[in-house]
Amino acid sequence: MTPPPATVQAPGSGETFLLNLGPQHPATHGVLRLKLTMDGEYITRAEPVCGYVHRMHEKMGENRKYAQFLPNTSRIDYLSAMHYTHAFVGAVERALGLAVPPRAEYIRVITSELNRISSHLVWFGAFLLDLGGFTPLLYAFDDREQILDLLEAITGSRLTYCYYRFGGVCHDIDNAFLEGTRAFVARMRPRLRLYHELVTDNIILRNRLIGIGPIPLELCRRYGATGPVIRGSGAAYDVRKTEPYSVYPQFDFDVPVYPEGDSMARYRVRMDEIEQSLRIVEQALERLPSGPVRAEGVPRVLKLPAGEFCCAVEAARGRFAVRIVSDRREIPWRVKLRTPSFSNLSLFEEASRGMMLPDAIALLGSLDLVIPDIDR
Repeated sequence: MTPPPATVQAPGSGETFLLNLGPQHPATHGVLRLKLTMDGEYITRAEPVCGYVHRMHEKMGENRKYAQFLPNTSRIDYLSAMHYTHAFVGAVERALGLAVPPRAEYIRVITSELNRISSHLVWFGAFLLDLGGFTPLLYAFDDREQILDLLEAITGSRLTYCYYRFGGVCHDIDNAFLEGTRAFVARMRPRLRLYHELVTDNIILRNRLIGIGPIPLELCRRYGATGPVIRGSGAAYDVRKTEPYSVYPQFDFDVPVYPEGDSMARYRVRMDEIEQSLRIVEQALERLPSGPVRAEGVPRVLKLPAGEFCCAVEAARGRFAVRIVSDRREIPWRVKLRTPSFSNLSLFEEASRGMMLPDAIALLGSLDLVIPDIDR
């Protein structure tokens, strides 16, 4: 028996249906399911469903010594590994009063900013792929490979780095890394101009992003959104400026801000941040001091003083903070990880109401989410 044809309801008819957007497979490394309530092609409610691969990082941090938990930090947001490790070692160093050698701090800044560029390139390629463009992904990953080659040479890894140590870095960088980094900076600037000609000025992209998915600043503040999301809504909030850490106050760089709050504004913030990271790397290479890369007197067995200690950094997706509560044992009493992706995702339900499904995909991609960062 042939079923009757489905009736098409006009928007606002009051008859809705549920649409599952994801997950593709619950065994993949990062899975997000969006349970969409649809009125025709319009979203009336979008419910994010998380926790498919809950990694229990916080609980693991409370069952391991500080050095044992250190490799975990790069697996929370695998695209922003350097920043996450930086926050954890920074919290321990503040608790112990460790003075990190200047050369080690400069190396941390160089590698962190290279990691930021690498992360934004992944977002750039994947975002355009979500919108139907394949070619930009090839360009972005070509440039990203240059960064991965540089970082692999000094860390031994291409993704989940564990290069920072309590009181410094694992080992010094060599001339090959310095020259390779200078060559990458010289290469990347013309490539950015190419990206703008190929993508940013493309009328198809502009029609897909301009005015799409506006997020008011008040909405960002209510949900605790940070990073390019809040800067794309007009707030110049950057941990490197507002809560200075490491040697960032010694560098001259701008915080890209766009007041429009739409998907295009968030796109432009990240593209401008690549240029600012190149500026920071250039300055760090020029001023790189000599000297040791590890602090002296770091105990082999770490026992933090009793109390609470926190360190926040500006990761690729926003403010990442590590809070450690110590009771003088070798293992933390409590480890709290404040990750940016969870807050940035939380506003999607309210921001996507009334949007058409293709526009919601653009909004979701402009948030630059890493799911293990949410299911931590």
